[in-house]
Amino acid sequence: MSVNQTTELRTSFGDDIILFDEKDESVVYRILTELIHEGHHYAILQSEDMKLDGEISVLRVSKSETGEMELETIEDEDEWETISELYDELSFPEQDEP
Repeated sequence: MSVNQTTELRTSFGDDIILFDEKDESVVYRILTELIHEGHHYAILQSEDMKLDGEISVLRVSKSETGEMELETIEDEDEWETISELYDELSFPEQDEP
């Protein structure tokens, strides 16, 4: 699978980004990496709580009509799984070798 890394989100916002959860409380997420796959931009994020549990958040990055970057939840499970696997391959390449 073809994947490229980018830093567009990190360049605009720094290493951390604040998002609001379902309770409308602010949560700080670390931008672990950004990927470009099949023409779509994705961000891999992790909060401190997620780090403790070994979890990540995969979001699609899009641009609004005014050119501002927006993060979107990925509803398609296959798309989420594909990007998650690409992140794992980039982060842990030695696991792919015999």
